[in-house]
Order: sequence, then structure tokens, then C-alpha cells
Amino acid sequence: STGEATLYLFNSGAQQLFEVKAFHEERRSWFIGQTVQQDGRLLFVTPMDPLFLILYYLIKADKEQGKFQPLDQVVLDSEYPSCPLLLKCADVKQYIQHVTEEKEIGSQKFHKYSQEKTLKWLKKKVNQTVKALKSNSISVGERVLASTFINSKQITDTQEDYVRYAHGLISEYISEDLSKELLKYLGLPELRSPAPEPPLKKRKRSDVPVEPEEDYTKFNSDSLKTKKANTKMSAAQKALAKVDKSGMKSISAFFSSKPKT
Repeated sequence: STGEATLYLFNSGAQQLFEVKAFHEERRSWFIGQTVQQDGRLLFVTPMDPLFLILYYLIKADKEQGKFQPLDQVVLDSEYPSCPLLLKCADVKQYIQHVTEEKEIGSQKFHKYSQEKTLKWLKKKVNQTVKALKSNSISVGERVLASTFINSKQITDTQEDYVRYAHGLISEYISEDLSKELLKYLGLPELRSPAPEPPLKKRKRSDVPVEPEEDYTKFNSDSLKTKKANTKMSAAQKALAKVDKSGMKSISAFFSSKPKT
């Protein structure tokens, strides 16, 4: 339906079409009897309306030729030779009128893609999906994380939330252009990302030169040299510092008053 390869399954007799989805995790296997199957995928098979797949070929034929044609000349694909089996599915010939204009010449019917009818049919699909979501109490609001369903009655969802979510589900099976047309047909505004915030204003630089608050010229090289020279010890002072002063009294001890007896 979107032009991309997907896995589908027919039942015996090709009366029913099923979509096949695989749940796959690394390091997962199946124990079957006394054997271990390395492919540990879990396959989900769900019924699917074959009109979604036929729709792709109808749109393609309309763009390339734009005329009424028999369905067996439209639903052809060299890469997928089994696609004509779609026309054998139950009720396809009855419901094909929902997406095509039909002409009958003699005993043969000719069809041509109709966007107007298709949008009307897709809107019914959206409404059916909305009904199913509500009946199963599935929350579709903005607070739903990723694609996880949260069953909660505390979150209030609007009708637009349901319609938009259902539109997203249906869009997985139709082309991007048709999805945009359906969005307009449903009367939903296209979601846009918020505009980026303007950059912070830079502080205007003043033309007046900035003067230092303290006079740094007093720390000139001459004063530093003088200060450094004064801190040096003489040779006599160094020699005196090395003398062992243990047991010696300081000179101030000779001038202090003697204790009374």
C-alpha cells in the first residue's frame, strides 16, 4: 500500500489476507520437540482489508495511464507475482467500488482510481478505528509515551486526539501524499514544530574605554626587585641560623627581673 516490501499471508484458497508482524529480540530461540530453533521471532497474524494493497496499484496505474482498465491488468507486479491473488479475496469485487470509478462494457468491468471515493472510504476507516479505541479505553493523548498504550481514565482525550491518532494508524497503510489529503479531508490542521526561540540579545559594547579601578603601575619592576632583595638573608644570618641553640638562653633573659625568694 505504501510501495515498501511487507510480509503478508493468504489463507487456503486466498479468501482472506493477513498482515504478518514479527516481534524479535536478540538471543531468543524456540524449543520444538527435541530441537532448538535458532529463529526465536514471535509472529503476529491479523486480518487485513486487501483494498489497502490494491489501492497502491490503482494509484500507480492512474498516474501512468489515467484510463479505465480491467483489474487483472492493474494488479500486476513482476517483483511479487502472487499479488493477483488479492483479487480472489472475498468481497473484493463488491467493495472495489469504494475506491474506483466503474464502467461496464458488455460482460467486462473496467475500473479507474477515484481519490474522492477513496477519501470517503478512508474516513469511514478512521471513524471505525476511533470507535475501537474508545471501546477498549485506550488513551491516545499527548501524555502517552512513545507508542505505548496506557489504560487510564485520569487522562482526558479530546475527539481530535482520537481522530488524529486513528489517522496516524491508517497512514501506515497508504502513501504519504494520500495521508496528507486525508488529513485535510478530516479537517485536521497539520501539526507543526514550535518556532525556535530568538537568540539572547548580546550586551551592547560601550564606546567609552574602560579604566582600571586600581593603579597597577605601583607594582612596577623596580619595587619588586627591591622587595625581593630585602628578603634575602646575609651570610652571617644564615650561619647563625644553623647554630644549635639548645640549652642557650635568649639575650632578653639577662635583663628580666629575678624572682623573689
